[in-house]
Amino acid sequence: MTTSGPRAFVVGWPIGQSRSPLIHGHWLRAHGLAGSYERIAIPPEEIETFLGKLPSLGFVGGNVTVPHKEAAFRLAAERDAVAEATGAVNTLWIDGGKHFGANTDAPGFLANLDDRSAGWDRDPGVAVVLGAGGAASAVAWGLKARGFAVRLVNRTLARAETLAARLGAGVTAHGWDEVAKLLPDAGLLVNTTSLGMTGKDDLTLDLAPLRAGTLVTDIVYVPLETPLLAAARARGLPTVDGLGMLLHQAVPGFERWFGVRPSVTPELRRLILADLGVSE
Repeated sequence: MTTSGPRAFVVGWPIGQSRSPLIHGHWLRAHGLAGSYERIAIPPEEIETFLGKLPSLGFVGGNVTVPHKEAAFRLAAERDAVAEATGAVNTLWIDGGKHFGANTDAPGFLANLDDRSAGWDRDPGVAVVLGAGGAASAVAWGLKARGFAVRLVNRTLARAETLAARLGAGVTAHGWDEVAKLLPDAGLLVNTTSLGMTGKDDLTLDLAPLRAGTLVTDIVYVPLETPLLAAARARGLPTVDGLGMLLHQAVPGFERWFGVRPSVTPELRRLILADLGVSE
């Protein structure tokens, strides 16, 4: 990365754990582009001021991570369809002095499955999505767009009901006690919660009701193989880890800020895995 050229960023609180600078730095070098991409830590009470000053700070745009996605949504003058449906913006750019916002989590999730499990949506049926937070909203939106009937499962049923109402027809809400009866019909099982992440509680779920061939995926990527994915593999079920979602969701922003559409390559995946201390 160089100090000349377009400047982009990732902002969050905290932000030290973000691997976005590694991803965008790799693409800048791979394409021989001038530009920079940096981490910026901004507390919640200061985020609207920071985002409002972006044009004067010299940034062309950036990524927004927790806990600032809703603030970015409010600030954006125009938003894409996923952002409108989910109420969250994770990618911003400045055009004509105006803030434009997108949510690239949904296309990133779908692109990861397209890449790692070709044909997964050939015959869309029921998808069971665990969780009802911001990631769940993007994942559910993407699955609905691909023709799946989405079953949102959350420990707090009211939160799942609110999200299902926002996403509309084809998405239903269910309590955690309904998982066992939902799994037999599922062609896809997705974990969007933090359960199974390093430092969090494990996701303990009996996968016996799943049919043979049901695809299991987890948006958690630390560890790369979560307890859910390990349990699925032990039953002979196909799995997709969550790292690809992180990589693919970064593509639209880079193209918007630096003018080149990058590719998610095995080299990039190895770079991030090395940073995680993992090898394949």
